[in-house]
Amino acid sequence: MSYVAAATSRIKLATGILILPQHSPVVCAKQVATLDHMSGGRIMLGIGVGWLKEEFDVIGANFEERGPRCDDYVGAMRALWQMERPSYDGAFVKFDGAFCRPKPANGTVPIIIGGHSKAAARRAGRLGDGFFPARGWPEELFALARQTAKQHGRDPDEIELTASLPDDLDDIPKLAAMGVTRILIPVTGAAGLAKVIRGPEDVAVWRDVIERFAEI
Repeated sequence: MSYVAAATSRIKLATGILILPQHSPVVCAKQVATLDHMSGGRIMLGIGVGWLKEEFDVIGANFEERGPRCDDYVGAMRALWQMERPSYDGAFVKFDGAFCRPKPANGTVPIIIGGHSKAAARRAGRLGDGFFPARGWPEELFALARQTAKQHGRDPDEIELTASLPDDLDDIPKLAAMGVTRILIPVTGAAGLAKVIRGPEDVAVWRDVIERFAEI
């Protein structure tokens, strides 16, 4: 992301996704804030709780607590981004009078909740700035995220919805009607051009796909 941020000036950059419970929230907040500051506020942090226990075990992270840890880590990171002298007293993270410099360019970094489950949709409604299901455009999960937002006193319209590119481009208006405002275009798979990158010729194919959709 640092490489692409340095080579561009307008496009936004996002993780898709960072498994937050596998990271130190303090270190992660510092890294993301620095990248956001130096890119001019173009970073979105896509996060998830993870699903592969072996992955947690090999790095010594707690798999059973990954859900509540993720929620707590989000609160800690936002405190570090938004407060002048950050303090936070959570179930898993505690600090008082900390420093986090530089600050994100826009005062914070949007957190997009990823995942194709009801738990992910509810988490997006509770604390996310956006929601991105892993597959397709499940209307029931979008509705659940919005419903949960209302239950927690939040404006559901402030939760940005992202979807994958539909197989039929004529379905895009249907996504817009659901409230989807961002579509992820898989450069390696769009228009049946899925390829594993092996050399410069494959990069050229990817560029052709990007240019095709840039013109739509």
